[in-house]
Amino acid sequence: MSLSVWYDLFLFLLLFALFVYVFATVAITDLRKVYLLFHFLMMLWPLCQFATGITHDRHLQLFYVTLSFVALSMLGSGWLLLTAFLTGNANKLGRKRLFLLSIPAVVAAAGVAKNPFNLFVKPLEGGYIHREYGPWFWVVIVILLSYFLASLSFLFRAFHSCRTILTIKKQVKITLWGIFVLATFALTDLLLNVVLREWLPIIPGLTSAGIFISALFFVFVIKRYNVLDIVSIAHEDVINTIPYGIMVVDENESIIEVNKALRLFVDVNVGDYFDMEKFLGSVRIAGSSRRFLEHYKHKNNILSQIEIIVEREPVSHFILQASPIIDSYRMQIGRILMFQDVSQERYLVKELNRQNEILRERNHSLDSIRNELSIANQKLKEMALTDSLTNCYNRYYLTEQLTHEIENNIQDRAPFSLILFDVDFFKAINDRYGHVIGDEVLYRTAQTVKQSLRSTDILIRYGGEEFIIYFPDTDRRLAEQLAEEVRLLVESTRILVGHENEPVSITLSMGALSVENFDIEHMPDNMEGYLMGLLSEADKALYQAKSNGRNRIEFAEY
Repeated sequence: MSLSVWYDLFLFLLLFALFVYVFATVAITDLRKVYLLFHFLMMLWPLCQFATGITHDRHLQLFYVTLSFVALSMLGSGWLLLTAFLTGNANKLGRKRLFLLSIPAVVAAAGVAKNPFNLFVKPLEGGYIHREYGPWFWVVIVILLSYFLASLSFLFRAFHSCRTILTIKKQVKITLWGIFVLATFALTDLLLNVVLREWLPIIPGLTSAGIFISALFFVFVIKRYNVLDIVSIAHEDVINTIPYGIMVVDENESIIEVNKALRLFVDVNVGDYFDMEKFLGSVRIAGSSRRFLEHYKHKNNILSQIEIIVEREPVSHFILQASPIIDSYRMQIGRILMFQDVSQERYLVKELNRQNEILRERNHSLDSIRNELSIANQKLKEMALTDSLTNCYNRYYLTEQLTHEIENNIQDRAPFSLILFDVDFFKAINDRYGHVIGDEVLYRTAQTVKQSLRSTDILIRYGGEEFIIYFPDTDRRLAEQLAEEVRLLVESTRILVGHENEPVSITLSMGALSVENFDIEHMPDNMEGYLMGLLSEADKALYQAKSNGRNRIEFAEY
């Protein structure tokens, strides 16, 4: 058994020890709950890598690989949630945002667990110890990268914000190091062991090592820093210089300090008991106070806020913020309540919204006109390039677009083939059934030919009953095979026309030409003339096919 397998087990045990240490030594707050979940998901990776390496059961190997990547998929959303808590942005994550935030992770995990058509992973050498990743693996990587960039956005904004206190900035700085370590190891693992695995030896344990080192950073942040200190924040000489109303309450909701500006909002004194629920019931609240009270009553260690409206002339708006005060053991020992007058801001926002609504209506009208013009232009373009009878490309497309396709083939020295064909005895069909039925036969023939073409092949109505097929990246051998498939499919198709009891059998005569040898120094000056020359050679081959009995393919020597 490889030593790298035991290396993953060793890292798992270290991560488990950190998990037990955090669980046993810190108070279980919302931030800790988020981190413990995050830590648990990190532990699953080395554990599953170890379990995959020690079992010979193919199905168990697939289970452990799936579980490790499901945990990794969910780790992205946990990563973002943890950084939101560390930067004090958790109050912005309501239930709806949490739900939307988790959708990409859940989709990624579901695709990993389902592994339809081996789109995520398939075994090599009879098991999943050596495996090949499919397109869904890269979807998971893109989703994780998106979570990583969103987390960086939270952290960098918090670090550079003038409103972020110094302690939070220190937390953010160390957390950034942890995230960069994890990302560096994981991306190195991806590059060396997935992208370059065919050329380089496998280096196991890179992601596991990155997870463990980053966990050390996160645990250090949790144990080292306190968000607020009650003595410095409650100091009277400081809070009286602040224009906002400030009230400091202890864990029993007794008021231990107020500043002078508080009198403008609420009439209380030091030593009074402050009943938050009763206070909110006595004023008008913008929105619902339920969530705010839930955070407040359960003593969640996050900043929460609510808007209060005072019904007087003029109407006043205030923001009430409740911030936890945490001791050195990360226990909540009180709160700071801050009242901020935002009446002027609300008026400006209201006026700005009114102006934005006017602009939005004008932009909506312009967008509607722009969309209508775009749709009309697209339809005109399609009509200009498409034959109205057969829905194939027309001769205008031949000269305007196909010349560019052939020019690119010549520059890339990629072989291509042209087939010029027409419907055998089409004049007899017109004479017997009339032009309406003749048009129907042309339409049905075109649809039948399209069924046998590849997505990159191009069918063009050249004129009358003549059509052109362009086969890119196709040499003569493949062109012969493809042309024969077209001919046989049309020959086997019976077309019912008019009131005739017997269906009409259609055959094709084909003239083909393949271009395989190129001289890049002699690029044709006139691509349209060059194309016409090719079609002229194909037309000679078509004439030869008709002379040799029709319903056959003749290749021009070019």
